[in-house]
Amino acid sequence: MSVLRTKPIKDVIAQSEGDDADGRPALKRRLGAVDLTGFGIGIVIGTGIFTLTGIEARDSAGPGVVISFAIAGVVALLAALCYAELASSVPTAGSAYTYAYATMGEIVAWIIGWDLLLEFALGAAVVARGWSGYLAELLDLPTRWFGEEGSTVNVGAIAIVLTLGVVAIVGVRESARITNLLVLVKVAICVFVVVAGLFFVKAANLSPFVPPAEPAGSGDDGIKQPVTQALFGLEPSVFGFVGVLSAAAVVFFAYTGFEAVANLGEETKKPKRDLTLGLLGTLLISTVLYIGVSLVVVGMVPYTEIDRGAPIASAFEAVGAGWAAVLVSIAAVAGLTSVILVDLVAMGRIGFAIARDGLIPPSIAAVHPRWGTPYRVSAIMTVAVALLAGFLPLSALADLVSIGALCAFVLVSIAVPILRRKRPDLERPFRVPFSPALPIVSALACLYLMLNLSVETWLRFLAWMLLGGLIYFGYGYRRNRLARNEDAVVPAPREPAAEI
Repeated sequence: MSVLRTKPIKDVIAQSEGDDADGRPALKRRLGAVDLTGFGIGIVIGTGIFTLTGIEARDSAGPGVVISFAIAGVVALLAALCYAELASSVPTAGSAYTYAYATMGEIVAWIIGWDLLLEFALGAAVVARGWSGYLAELLDLPTRWFGEEGSTVNVGAIAIVLTLGVVAIVGVRESARITNLLVLVKVAICVFVVVAGLFFVKAANLSPFVPPAEPAGSGDDGIKQPVTQALFGLEPSVFGFVGVLSAAAVVFFAYTGFEAVANLGEETKKPKRDLTLGLLGTLLISTVLYIGVSLVVVGMVPYTEIDRGAPIASAFEAVGAGWAAVLVSIAAVAGLTSVILVDLVAMGRIGFAIARDGLIPPSIAAVHPRWGTPYRVSAIMTVAVALLAGFLPLSALADLVSIGALCAFVLVSIAVPILRRKRPDLERPFRVPFSPALPIVSALACLYLMLNLSVETWLRFLAWMLLGGLIYFGYGYRRNRLARNEDAVVPAPREPAAEI
């Protein structure tokens, strides 16, 4: 048996249509292009724009954080093009995990699936704690149960995760309706921030647009410094173009999750068309809003005075528009709610695909006969995220979401030219232009952003991958479907040698 065995494309398609060998029912197709775009924007526009803008502008890039958002958006768009080709050709619940299984082999598929679970689980938990904090600020709730500091158990984070977990389990159509409503609220507020904020922008606050580089503080050396600085022995620094690139690697967190759209391939009515529209529409709309909002924020307030926790709301308060700050806080609660919901939906589909292939116990991949959702794996994931969100302060682990997404994007980009070579006959409703050049550029750009994350983040990521390796070789390697099929093939007995 080989760890590089690949899953036949015909099996992937058969599973998505409910015709696999195990007779397991398929997920129900209920989503259109608008629903997919809503899911995408629902998960992308959230914590990144409402918090990271202030942190990275103040600590790393100054007004140049606008460039950081643009760079991260371009890299995400390149990856989205690769996702669009694979998703429209092989619509599946596993997205990058299944693409890797069909092109690069089982061990790579397991790595990417394990990696995606890390991305969505930590993303949902971090956002749930942020949601709890915003709600406490709006309603003046006790920080002991809803705050980030001084609390043993974050009741608010646990409550929102369990509530949205029920929504995700009951049905994808219901999840889509709630997500679309929340998306309308936060997109409207983002447009409001840009239009209203333009009246308070001062040119002086945007100069210099990229502050000159300066030495980093003592706390930014060692494992806290980016890998690029550690590898080449560069003196740790902030601001300048190095600061802009470092900020781009961090604010990439704001774009992570759009790949959740690809996970809904088996629940899309017309996947060959609508998955491409959903993926590219999500990235284009989100990038435009991110650039506009970040430009307004750094233009309203000097970057040295931007609040790290609530940069947008505090910017309006600083210019005397407190009423606008309340609207922004409401949008933050709506935005973070949709992020958590889509994270939970995506985690359920990834876990469903992995369990269906037998890399983890197949029994948890059961589809509910009425709701048409993978209810068992979704319930397990919901409880796990609720525990993480309730008991662990995860702000220090947020960068793991970025490195997890970037790792997945590298592998997806590589999968495009590999699948074209292996299956040139496969129908491709959408094709990445200038392949293999553009997929290679996408992979290299994602890898470069990964190298701009801290050594500490890499060490934590490698520890998670090591844990995944133990699970794979301890269980999945010999018990998955491909392994069982290999064991079932018994070689024909040899004919006895003729007597002389």
